[in-house]
Amino acid sequence: MSELHEIEKTAVVTESQPQSTLPEVPLEEKSQQVHTVTNSTESSDHGQEQQDQEQGQQQGRFARLFAYVKTRDFWILLVLGQIIALADISSSTFSSLLSDAGTSIPAFQTLFNYILLNLVYTSITIYKYGFKKWLRLLYKDCWRYFILSFLDVEGNYFMVLAYRYTSLLSAELFSFWTIICIVIISVIFLRVRYHITQYIGVFIACVGLGLLIYSDYLRGANYPAADQLKGDLFALLASTIYAFSNLFEEYMVSKRPMYEVIGQMGFWGMIINGVQCGIFDRNSFKGSTWDGQVGGYIAGYTIVLFIFYTLAPILLRMSSATFFNISLLTMNFWGLLIGLKVFHYYVQFLYPIAFVLIVIGLFIYFVAEGQYGEAVKPWLGKDQELGIDGVGTGRRAQHTGHAIV
Repeated sequence: MSELHEIEKTAVVTESQPQSTLPEVPLEEKSQQVHTVTNSTESSDHGQEQQDQEQGQQQGRFARLFAYVKTRDFWILLVLGQIIALADISSSTFSSLLSDAGTSIPAFQTLFNYILLNLVYTSITIYKYGFKKWLRLLYKDCWRYFILSFLDVEGNYFMVLAYRYTSLLSAELFSFWTIICIVIISVIFLRVRYHITQYIGVFIACVGLGLLIYSDYLRGANYPAADQLKGDLFALLASTIYAFSNLFEEYMVSKRPMYEVIGQMGFWGMIINGVQCGIFDRNSFKGSTWDGQVGGYIAGYTIVLFIFYTLAPILLRMSSATFFNISLLTMNFWGLLIGLKVFHYYVQFLYPIAFVLIVIGLFIYFVAEGQYGEAVKPWLGKDQELGIDGVGTGRRAQHTGHAIV
């Protein structure tokens, strides 16, 4: 009886216990579920971090677009380029005045510029180095500076010959070729890598030059060619020489003091130009006019060229030979302003438009440049350790925050 009572009690207790309706999950599957939840959380966090990084990079690229344009150095560079363009066109104006006065001796009138450069900057070099170190400089690096000076002298000489034989518009068109040569040589030999915005800036500036040339055509500034083929070949040769000369000078002033480079250009240019003058310009002296007015024109020509040769190395340090030649595209516009007073030119409506296009091209050229622009040269090392710390250099810009202090 007691046994029956125990059986019934056990059955009641068993029925009263709750029975689970879910199957028991194995331990391995539980750990996999926990691992899956953890992975999904980590992947979502990683995805959020990646999105934040991409957004930060986009903001950084946008800020970089105008980084250099906002700096003081850019505006100094822009003004400097126009001063150099004005000096260059002023030298052409004095050459035209000399020609109108009956004195056209290209090599002779340029000789005074090289003499002045040599007197000023070679004197500074000797003062800085001492006479013995200057002599060692001549012995060690004379071939470099001889080549640089030879390119500079011959570029000027052949361009004068080009204007003598070809038409004005044809000679002006070869300014495009100088820029093209500089870009090609820079990419191949100097390891320069241009941004797409720089190519766009060059293109827009060249469109502006095209409008200037078309304006000259509309106002009848062109003159017939004495020998079109010979003149075009001289212009092509001069433009190519200019490209090599500008790039070589940019390379040298990035590594050496400016007074040394300009002084050596004056020293060797004086010799090369003097010899060339004695060979080719002897007959031109006989029929030339010599008076006080001609002397004033030669003095003015020498002064503006001296300014040009003094400021050009600073611009080449702060930017490049490409930007240097783009800046010179505005010469025709400044020449028109000078011609309004001197030669009684009139303003053609395309001239202001062309000038604005060239300036816009100068801005766009530097849109994607960083804080230091083109002052940081690829051939001088990451920290510009192979370059010199001087006015306008990338090394100074990295140390002080400004290329010109």
